[in-house]
Amino acid sequence: MADIDSARTAFDRFDVDGDGFITAAEYKSVMAQLGDFNVTESVAEALINKQDKNDDHKLSWDEFWANLNKA
Repeated sequence: MADIDSARTAFDRFDVDGDGFITAAEYKSVMAQLGDFNVTESVAEALINKQDKNDDHKLSWDEFWANLNKA
């Protein structure tokens, strides 16, 4: 099981605008800041959509946390 405090810190880092969701653009931007320039907008969208359970094209905290705790 993932550590909720570390997971929340990671989620908050990617939720750049603080609206409670991670978008593909936010994900791509943060990955670039971390030095990974290979994450394109389409790659970010695919990663978000894979975990996005309600198909709103953004990742909520609940979706993020659920994905970290898959058995």
